[in-house]
Amino acid sequence: MSTIAEIFGTMVFDDKEMKARLPEDIYNSIQNTIKNGKHLDLAVANVVAKAMMEWAIEKGATHYTHWFQPMTGITAEKHDSFISPKENGVIMDFRGKELVRGEPDASSFPSGGLRATFEARGYTAWDPTSYAFIKDETLCIPTAFCSYGGEALDKKTPLLRSMEVLGKATMKILKLFGNESVTSVRTTVGAEQEYFLIDKEMFNKRPDLVYTGRTLFGARPPKGQELDDHYFGSIKSRVLAYMKELDRELWKLGVLAKTEHNEAAPAQHELAPVFTTTNLATDHNQITMELMQKIAKKHGLVCVLHEKPFAGVSGSGKHNNWSLSTNTGVNLLEPGETPYENAQFLLFLSAVIKAVDDYQDALRISVASAGNDHRLGAAEAPPAIVSIFLGDELAAILDAIENGEKYASKEKENMRVGVHILPKFPKDTTDRNRTSPFAFTGNKFEFRMVGASASIADTNTVINTAVTQVLNEFYEILSNAEDFTSALHNLVRDTIKAHKRILFNGNGYDKSWTEEAKKRGLSNLETTPEAIPHLLDEKNIKLFVDNKVFSEKELRARCEILLESYSKLINIEALTAVDMSNQMIMPAVSKYTKELSKTIEMKKALGIDAEYEIEVARKLSTLNSSAYKKTKELEIDIARVKALTGAEKVAKEYANSVLVKMADLRALVDEMESITAKEYWPVPTYGDLLFSV
Repeated sequence: MSTIAEIFGTMVFDDKEMKARLPEDIYNSIQNTIKNGKHLDLAVANVVAKAMMEWAIEKGATHYTHWFQPMTGITAEKHDSFISPKENGVIMDFRGKELVRGEPDASSFPSGGLRATFEARGYTAWDPTSYAFIKDETLCIPTAFCSYGGEALDKKTPLLRSMEVLGKATMKILKLFGNESVTSVRTTVGAEQEYFLIDKEMFNKRPDLVYTGRTLFGARPPKGQELDDHYFGSIKSRVLAYMKELDRELWKLGVLAKTEHNEAAPAQHELAPVFTTTNLATDHNQITMELMQKIAKKHGLVCVLHEKPFAGVSGSGKHNNWSLSTNTGVNLLEPGETPYENAQFLLFLSAVIKAVDDYQDALRISVASAGNDHRLGAAEAPPAIVSIFLGDELAAILDAIENGEKYASKEKENMRVGVHILPKFPKDTTDRNRTSPFAFTGNKFEFRMVGASASIADTNTVINTAVTQVLNEFYEILSNAEDFTSALHNLVRDTIKAHKRILFNGNGYDKSWTEEAKKRGLSNLETTPEAIPHLLDEKNIKLFVDNKVFSEKELRARCEILLESYSKLINIEALTAVDMSNQMIMPAVSKYTKELSKTIEMKKALGIDAEYEIEVARKLSTLNSSAYKKTKELEIDIARVKALTGAEKVAKEYANSVLVKMADLRALVDEMESITAKEYWPVPTYGDLLFSV
């Protein structure tokens, strides 16, 4: 344990390093910037930059980069060395202006029209609330990324905006309760990361995995996850060695990697960190995904983060555990011991319920992607319908408040907010519901719809903004009330009545829930092209613009980017399917059919029965001919859709036409695989991929 404590955070320029290396006045100034948002003077930045460079050089760094998160969903970096020319040589130099601002080319990143190709300038701005760190012998400075005109070109800027407005809205509510000791409120997140580990040699023999991250063809093996023997099972030595190295590298970077285990599907695993402030959690999750993939290669493995790399087994998600905490250490989503604490708890709980109901479409959009469409609703992940699970006890408490009845606890207290004493509500008074998209788990909400490859910035930006909107509405009601306690009770009761449709404790996998949700008026946006356009619904534009998280221009840009990204991904998948069919699968089946035909001739010449060979040869010949026709149809459809205009129209055609034709081709190929001799099949099978590590 002492070794872990010694290495933890050693590659991070954290508070400990700043306190040791900065003059006291400079340290206090930077802390004021970090904690209170005070403007950072250039003179202070110069001192911080010099200390940061000296620390980085001691750790072996020669370069620095502004590390940012463009709308590609992954991170970006441009490396500059510390060298600066000097007479007869160079010196190592790094100044405040280089620390606080950079100018990467913005023209080649997705911008949705915010930037034209010839308008190259973009700016990165240091986020001092996220510590700098060293990766690949390079000092990485977490930054926000914006255009020359100030529009956000990244995922982090809106997240930081949403955290700021939610903090302010929460503080206003707390002051109504007479709470003067709290000076700041932050959202916290712990992102559980699921992933697959595949043998690198086999992975490289599958063009579909290489180009798209998922298998476009593949017959199911005799054994999948039916026996539940992989879940929480003994971790194989090769995987354990990988996990140990991953932990060690994450700990060096200050990532609180905590829990690791085998997941439900063969070759699937999970890593869960301890929760931390949301923007840090976002940075840490991006670092985690990058290191997962990089370290896997050192072990002869490939880490697959696609949401549904294999049909017929569970896909991979990223459970987003979200909560609200004060700087005094109070979790606002944890029930307390006193009427004061429980009144606060019930108000914030009601705010989340209303926020999720009012903006269920925005939450669905925040997790929309081509990969996640295959996972959501596949009886392994929540459906595309957003609902909230509270558990039996808390649901009963809310029912009692709504109906003005006594809660059936041992105290038999009348459920009046601000007067009653809520029965002690431990974290685990009810079973978990793994089918629920948005589940209360004692002192936080677990949003289970996020896909494995996604940035958690999108989801948390939506949650933060929606809750901000509701808290501001609550503040207007309560701040103008003559009797605060009565107004609070009525507000909680009325909110529960108005938004109880979003509460569902049952089985989200059951088909009857789809019909029930429809009766309740809940949205069911099954595909990304169906969901994304709702980002521009009037209420959603108003939500983000009024709270200054996005401008309307930024929202429209993001809508276009999401639709175009979806179309590009499906286009790549379709082209890959065509190539594999033309260049690998049909020739291989034809070759095997030829071999069968030779065997048939030989057997006939000897008077030996060839029923098996004849039957298989005929079937393969028929299937291969059908596959040829389906491949041609797919090629034609790809060209047709690519010629269309309008991002929404194109995306919907990819979903409703191209993907359908890909599925038709897959059905034929998978059937051919099941009757083709293994030595003739051109790519590793599901059995090879899932059970070889």
